[in-house]
Amino acid sequence: MSTDIDFRQLLEQLHNTPSHSPEPDSDHNRQLAAFTPPVPFSKLHQHSITQREAFWRACLATTGIITHTQGDETLERGKHIWQDRWFPGTQLNFAENLLRYRDDHAALIFADERGNRQTLSYSQLTEQVTHVAAWLRDQGVQAGDRVAGFAANRIETVVAMLAATSLGAIWSSCSPDFGVNGVLDRFSQIEPVALFAVNSHVYAGKQHSHHHTLDRLATALPSLKALIVLPELYDASEQPNGSDNCKVHDWQSCVEYSSGSSASSQTDKLATEVEALSFYPADFDHPLFIMYSSGTTGVPKCIVHGTGGTLLQLRKEHHLHLQLTRDDTLFFFTTCGWMMWNWLVTGLASGATLVLFDGSPFHPQPDILFDLCDELDITLLGVSARYLAAAEKAGVKPLTTHRLSALRALMSTGSPLSEEGFDYVWRDIKPGIHLQSMSGGTDIISCFVLGNPWQPVNRGEIQGAGLGMDVAVYNEAGQPVVGEKGELVCRQSFPSMPVGFWNDTEDQQKYRAAYFEGFDNVWTHGDYAEQTANGGWIIYGRSDTVLNPGGVRIGTAEIYRQVEQVDEVLECVAVGQEWDGDIRIVLFVRLRDEATLDEALQARIRQIIRHGASPRHVPALMEQVHDIPRTLNGKIAETAVREAIHGRPVKNQDSLANPQSLREYESFAERHR
Repeated sequence: MSTDIDFRQLLEQLHNTPSHSPEPDSDHNRQLAAFTPPVPFSKLHQHSITQREAFWRACLATTGIITHTQGDETLERGKHIWQDRWFPGTQLNFAENLLRYRDDHAALIFADERGNRQTLSYSQLTEQVTHVAAWLRDQGVQAGDRVAGFAANRIETVVAMLAATSLGAIWSSCSPDFGVNGVLDRFSQIEPVALFAVNSHVYAGKQHSHHHTLDRLATALPSLKALIVLPELYDASEQPNGSDNCKVHDWQSCVEYSSGSSASSQTDKLATEVEALSFYPADFDHPLFIMYSSGTTGVPKCIVHGTGGTLLQLRKEHHLHLQLTRDDTLFFFTTCGWMMWNWLVTGLASGATLVLFDGSPFHPQPDILFDLCDELDITLLGVSARYLAAAEKAGVKPLTTHRLSALRALMSTGSPLSEEGFDYVWRDIKPGIHLQSMSGGTDIISCFVLGNPWQPVNRGEIQGAGLGMDVAVYNEAGQPVVGEKGELVCRQSFPSMPVGFWNDTEDQQKYRAAYFEGFDNVWTHGDYAEQTANGGWIIYGRSDTVLNPGGVRIGTAEIYRQVEQVDEVLECVAVGQEWDGDIRIVLFVRLRDEATLDEALQARIRQIIRHGASPRHVPALMEQVHDIPRTLNGKIAETAVREAIHGRPVKNQDSLANPQSLREYESFAERHR
């Protein structure tokens, strides 16, 4: 490739390149054939990092991002990569880019486990955002203020976020399954002035009321001036009272609001109101979202993501890696407490139809998500790797029960997807479907490695690195390695790096300590990974939970992928226990109701691990448990288990969905000191 490559023309060609088509023998080799892009993907990726400024400027143009002003400079380099500034002098607005379409095409479809359905067109979405933004503005909300959501994955939540960000306010959200202390740990740090909240939600058939939680939030957050309660979808709950400082408002008074008029005033002036909708011209690095670390090892870190970097990175992933268009219906199962919600709603900038689901993915029947795929002609489905493992254990086989005729790609993230998970998708869900395993995180509000339409999908591997992302695996000496396990790093800055941490020191001490102390001037992500010889990627788990028996580093995913093959095991967690001056592996398993971890089952599990991995991977001890601690985003809380089995206090248990499960592990610590 020449050094003067026309990135803009090339990226436009790539967006229009046909997507994956299964090879005739895909049932045997478990691969998908890719259409050939104008240049080999490996060369394109290399060029996107060696000429990254040209690449990202071409992305800005090719994805059609609306700007108010464009600076002359693409990258202002700092002494260290965390000091780099992308697109200085460029101003834009996130909400404006998500509301670029204003027609009758369906923008949002809401569905829940009880069968409720709501649809909002792009024109209706713009109208609602206009009214809510006017209401917030007249309440005194301005650029830089924090607006929060204690919210379910509903249409109103998207409207509230867009209204807030149209004003230049910063959006931050928690899902309603967070305990009140978990919410306060987060929101008390950022001091929101307005809170959009649900008063109840339903999960797995059970309704949960939140009026006591909302009253406590109104009292405990002195910055809060307005609490806006979203409409009830279920049985009426007692309404919150607010506080002396915080007045309670109903959603209708916001969504029907017109400046200088009562809540019940005119709502038929769409043209006038749309013209009145103005967008704050935010600097490229103006804060957009505040996200949170899981918080299982202390108070959650508040990660600040910028307006331009978030939009540009996610437009790149949607436009190029996913080839998202107006013809697509995109559904990612997520809550508002997971970064995949922010990733999902940014799909509005592509003009696609987005599906928002609230409730359990296994209620009232375990294949409810695939019911939605058929009902709504979903083309792109995203779930967690843990969901796929649970669906397989539950006997979900959509290949024999559903059409899935529109579905062209299935995305998996949240934790490593095992080789057996790939087999399940291609065998029991849809043979030959483009299976896009993805990995990145809240820290970068995007992906380091993910799928693309131009390379084969190899069983057990993520297809490739993200364009423009200088990703590598470093060994302990800080050297890049291929075919060896090590630390996942990024060697150059990229637009969606955090602006910083909220309330950090002036020299960004917490931010630097989180990502830049592992290797000099390199982003260390905290994943234990491998780049394969054919260009794929394997994530073995978090580096801080890597097992180290006898000095040999073992990723927990290497054990999980073997144990998942055992029918009796529903889920498991492996941790390292300090023992006799070394580390021994302890495996906790949750079994089907009728199963018992007897000697025969233990022997079978050990044999499967020994044969599928190595003798080093075989646990020294196994124990049956009733439940496994999980974060509020559904991830197994390995660090919490490790602390509990050593008799150490588990910090911030409000970050766990099921903190009561720790009792079994604390009991283990007492019995195995």
